[in-house]
Amino acid sequence: MLRVGGEPMRHGTMRERNLAVLLGEISAHGPVTRARLAAHTGFTKTTVSNLLAVLAEAGLVRDGDLVHEGERGRPGVGVTVNGEGPAGLGLEINVDYLAACVLDLGRRIRYRHLVTADNRARSPEDTAAGLSRLAHQAVDAAAEQGLSVTGAVVAIPGVLAGERVVHAPNLGWHDVPAAALLRDVLPPLLLPVGHDNEANLAALGELWFGAGRPLGDFLHVSGEIGIGAGLIVGGQVFRGAHGFAGELGHMAVAPDGPECTCGGRGCLERVAGQEAILRAAGLTGVTAGSSAGPRESISALVRLLRSGDAKAREAVAVAGRDLGTALAATVKVLDPDTVVLGGIFSPLAPWIRTPVEAALENGALYGAVPPVVVSPLAGEAAVLGAAGLVIERIHADPARLLR
Repeated sequence: MLRVGGEPMRHGTMRERNLAVLLGEISAHGPVTRARLAAHTGFTKTTVSNLLAVLAEAGLVRDGDLVHEGERGRPGVGVTVNGEGPAGLGLEINVDYLAACVLDLGRRIRYRHLVTADNRARSPEDTAAGLSRLAHQAVDAAAEQGLSVTGAVVAIPGVLAGERVVHAPNLGWHDVPAAALLRDVLPPLLLPVGHDNEANLAALGELWFGAGRPLGDFLHVSGEIGIGAGLIVGGQVFRGAHGFAGELGHMAVAPDGPECTCGGRGCLERVAGQEAILRAAGLTGVTAGSSAGPRESISALVRLLRSGDAKAREAVAVAGRDLGTALAATVKVLDPDTVVLGGIFSPLAPWIRTPVEAALENGALYGAVPPVVVSPLAGEAAVLGAAGLVIERIHADPARLLR
């Protein structure tokens, strides 16, 4: 009997692993013929055919067009992932909005929607109810396209431990049983509902759908009302010993600065977050809690910056300096290959990137200054990462859909 880690491997476990290997090959190289799959995996052609039948029955793969592999011989039928079957739902709770995104198994965006909401004025239960309505709309929209949403992951801007949100200061959440709350209100799905820190999911979104894949180990900075950071090391999120890594927004950069919702004073997000920048630019009428949504607020700021407004440019320059100072300290500890500016820092990049880079250089250790790149995903990275995590879980264990 085959053993793994000293324990005997059951036949069912072997098949489950083989299904994952085969689906991974199809996802990476499809359309690909059965003969090529056998060559790549080392499975016999009979094993490949049997496994493909199981994956096809679950709606995960399908036959496609004929594929020519090599100069000689007849073309074979190419097998691809089924982009019209199972799908993943990403959901995001943030301070001033809720968002949803559906990805098919081929990682194509099939639906996305954002709803402006001042979630600081709502209880966790009311916020979850709003997210529930958005999730049901997304599932219905996916069904109209012939897709079946099989799982969901929710991005939450806070410190998470197990099934609870320990602290989400900008939402006013303390010790909230998030997993149970979400299970009660979200649509019934085949896979368990998951949740993760917004900044970690944004980093994964950047890795899978944005600029991250060729960047090596990178630090993704999510700029919203709060500021978070996700560190990708070896293609995985680095979470720290207790899962609290990346709380960049609560690094103190101005000891005599304004009080923060976390209980500290002069935290980075209080001087370089969305509301701080808008306020310094004189845009107090479009901060969170007003009728304007987050996209409209930043668009108003960008218009001022493009027009050369001195107050707006000074506000962004000061925020960039403080952000760069915090990043310089972080880089000394983590030594990433690259720093990625995401969230609101992405549309503000033409004005904020230079002061960030200057502060990084001023605080550099032995001249080690990582390049600063701009996320093409901006504020959509977290919800994309959430939906992408569902797809990754299906690829890693397709047998989940058979149990």
